[in-house]
Amino acid sequence: MTHALIVIDVQNDFCPGGALAVPDGDAIVPGINAIMRDFDAVILTQDWHPAGHSSFASSHEGKAPFDTVEMPYGPQVLWPDHCVQGSHGAAFHDRLATDSADLVLRKGHDPAIDSYSAFFENDQETPTGLHGYLQLRGLGTLTLVGLATDFCVGFSAVDAARLGYDVTVRQDLCRGIDLDGSLGAALERMAQAGVQIV
Repeated sequence: MTHALIVIDVQNDFCPGGALAVPDGDAIVPGINAIMRDFDAVILTQDWHPAGHSSFASSHEGKAPFDTVEMPYGPQVLWPDHCVQGSHGAAFHDRLATDSADLVLRKGHDPAIDSYSAFFENDQETPTGLHGYLQLRGLGTLTLVGLATDFCVGFSAVDAARLGYDVTVRQDLCRGIDLDGSLGAALERMAQAGVQIV
């Protein structure tokens, strides 16, 4: 089985100065670029929301960013408007070596449902297509890096392990939000799923 690097959501809105900035989110970019050549394939994921997405606090009267609401698929954290399709915030960080990518996977484009994981939307049923791509390419070992450890990286890693991949998360090449203890909970969830955290 060959080895893929999955780079999760290294986009302007998740870096300092962005709408949903992860502390030191841009600090991981040089390290990610440096390891790309070590993998058989490089896949970049990109949060890609339509304006007015249901996960935006601005779409819910009386709600503020980081409030939680109940959606048909379960609890949903409400976020500041971020990674709106075609915006500067949705673009990859300008120092990320995007030319090395075999695939760019856009997620979160359904206005009615968020998509933390690179594999499934938040209903845990609707696939993004990544699993099929990896299977067809024979890519069975995955290393995940990117933003944010406790949301899109963590959910992607757990789903990948559940699908039978050999999964490693490079914690030095991720950064977390740590919303009310979410970072510790995500690390525990990944470890329980069999994800190697290095």
